[in-house]
Amino acid sequence: MNRTIVYIVFVAAVLGLGLLIGYNNIPGEWYQSLAKPAFNPPNWVFAPVWSILYVIIGIVGARMFLDHRRTAAMRLWLAQMILNFLWSPLFFGMQDISSALIVIIALLIAVAGFAIASWRQDRISALLFLPYLAWVAYAAVLNSAILLMN
Repeated sequence: MNRTIVYIVFVAAVLGLGLLIGYNNIPGEWYQSLAKPAFNPPNWVFAPVWSILYVIIGIVGARMFLDHRRTAAMRLWLAQMILNFLWSPLFFGMQDISSALIVIIALLIAVAGFAIASWRQDRISALLFLPYLAWVAYAAVLNSAILLMN
């Protein structure tokens, strides 16, 4: 199996699906009308941050697929992808802040679990997930604050 092609496929799939989900769940008037905390970033920040994170997530997924396919870390990588792709449709599409909070907390646990599970077998992947972990933690706090304020 050509490793380069696997990397390209993973990055393209993760980035492509992430952008597609984002495009289909654009924050609209409903989101603009919500009370938000002072630490809420401007809307333009989300697309570049998520694009960079999706590239990293794709790279990590390819590494896991190529070298650690049948591990708990790979299962956690898959779980976090499902949860990640579920959050925007819940929050923006269905406007269900409470369910989105449950999903993002599960996502935070899955991302942290991945970093822990992959630490011994692929420390680079674990380290690559740390910015993602930080962003998801921040997003969970933001989701919580929006729920409490609305």
